[in-house]
Amino acid sequence: MKQRVGLGFDVHRLEAGRRCVLGGIELPHPTGPLGHSDGDAVLHAIADALLGAAGLDDLGTLFSDRDARWKDADSAQLLRECLARVHAAGWRVGNLDVVIATEGPRIAPHRAAMRARIAQLLDVAADAVNVKGKTLEGLGALAHGAGVAVQAVVLIERV
Repeated sequence: MKQRVGLGFDVHRLEAGRRCVLGGIELPHPTGPLGHSDGDAVLHAIADALLGAAGLDDLGTLFSDRDARWKDADSAQLLRECLARVHAAGWRVGNLDVVIATEGPRIAPHRAAMRARIAQLLDVAADAVNVKGKTLEGLGALAHGAGVAVQAVVLIERV
C-alpha cells in the first residue's frame, strides 16, 4: 500500500486560568484546555491520526495520562515523537485537514499561525495543512464555551 488515511479525534474541557494552547500556539483567551499535558486537543488529534494511519499505538497508549512523566508535557514535543515513529515505520505526511469545534476561542484569527506551526512540526509545506474553526451553534455539551473538540484527517505516503 502506497498511501494510508488516518482519523484522529480529541476533546478537552475548557477551564478558567489555563493557558489556551491549540494548534501549537497560545491563543489569548480566559480559558484553556484541561488535560494531563498542556491539553492541546488539535495536536493530540493530529498525533492520533498519524499513528492510526501508520498502524501504530495511539497517543494515550504511548503517553498515558497515568504517567507522571507527561504531566504538563508540551504537545508539540509529543507530536514530534509520534512523527518520528511514523517516519521510522517508512511513512511521510502527505496532507492534513483539521476541524476545531468550540464556542470558546475564535479560531479564524489564528488559522494562519496554526497552519504554519503545524506544518513546521510535521515538516511539510503550509499548503499541505488546513485548519477550520466551527461553532457549535449553542448545541450540545461543548456549547457555551465548555470545551473544544477536534477532528483530524491525515494522508500518509510510503517513503
